[in-house]
Amino acid sequence: MAALCCASVVPPSQISKSLNPNTNPLPLPPIFPIPKPFLSPIPSLRSPKTRPTNSAASSSSTEVEDDQKENQVSMSTDALQRFVDLNLGNWIGFFYQFDPDGNLLHKLSTKLAVSSYGEDELLSLIQTLYIKQPPSTTSISGDAFEPEWAEYKIKETNMFTVDKYQQIGFFPNEKAFALRYQTAGMLETVLRQGVLGEDDTGEESPKNLKLPSRRPSIVCENCLYSLEKDMRARAFHILDPKGIVEMLLIFLEERGCGVLIPPSLDNSTDNTNRIIPYLGKWKGHSITKRSGVYGATIAEAETITVLEINDEGQLIQDITSTSSGDYVTTNVHWTGTISNNLVKFDGGFQVTLLPGGMYMGCPSDVAKSVAESKSFHLEFCWLESPGKRQRLVRTYDVEGLAVSSTYFLETKL
Repeated sequence: MAALCCASVVPPSQISKSLNPNTNPLPLPPIFPIPKPFLSPIPSLRSPKTRPTNSAASSSSTEVEDDQKENQVSMSTDALQRFVDLNLGNWIGFFYQFDPDGNLLHKLSTKLAVSSYGEDELLSLIQTLYIKQPPSTTSISGDAFEPEWAEYKIKETNMFTVDKYQQIGFFPNEKAFALRYQTAGMLETVLRQGVLGEDDTGEESPKNLKLPSRRPSIVCENCLYSLEKDMRARAFHILDPKGIVEMLLIFLEERGCGVLIPPSLDNSTDNTNRIIPYLGKWKGHSITKRSGVYGATIAEAETITVLEINDEGQLIQDITSTSSGDYVTTNVHWTGTISNNLVKFDGGFQVTLLPGGMYMGCPSDVAKSVAESKSFHLEFCWLESPGKRQRLVRTYDVEGLAVSSTYFLETKL
């Protein structure tokens, strides 16, 4: 539930920088402990510099550096190719907008066409999104309505954007990735076209439609692929300029051509008992990778998570994580309260329970974490079947940079 992220990177000790410079947030206790394996610096991707003592040593050093640079390029182009291959195809599904309490605000039909061009370091991913528009209020009553699909071309993804701009966290074998965005322009377009359609007048705050902030502090996409079907869930956290979660958005899509029955979340019957599937004991494995297209693995661990409700109605969670290699074990105890579909843990982390076996977690107030020089985390969980779940946790430093991502695959005991 509340993730023990085995990906925490020690933030600068003296940084105190709020996401909103006009506020003075109160201090916040540490959200997550920093496990011992991550107290040591992360090895640099750059080649070590040496001082040659003669021309032969200089030549040898240059050759080593050239080989290492060539290997890095090879690694990154291979990762980019696998990322492109994972996304290619035609996707049909639904787009869901939830408020921070887990209430469904809108459900929209979408299609996504994904192709590519170029090769190696010049490879680019091309995506075109289609949003089904509602009938216009100016339509003549009784006229046959044929749905219109608004087209939106997403900015292409390439070696530069995915590494520097989107700070990708990519798990090719596990079929999962996390991306960063600077604005929510694409998501705003989906809402405007899908809810208002041709009646959109462009006003900043349309009636009966909650739009993302024009200058959000964080827009994070966590994507998990189904373990059973050619399907995926792309979950977006949107935090307002003050670092408070503003809305939660999900694309639930199936890949294929022809007539498909896209998956749906809105017909779930678990609205009053969304916490029940997560209760019990879970055993799993986690993989942590540094952000960027090189995506070096920096840690792996075995995890045990126990989630229970005590006699007072409190949510109790105990997490044990044992790192691979040095077998260092970390234990974390959490206490939380449940109100409808919102879980709030002591320490300032909240989880919104969604239909379809999904939840999304984030700090209650990111600005407080930043003011105290604490790293923070965003989490997406998909419990696709009763006994198995996937989780993706994105770790940010105090400046809002995505420094690592952790993927969990867990089985219920």
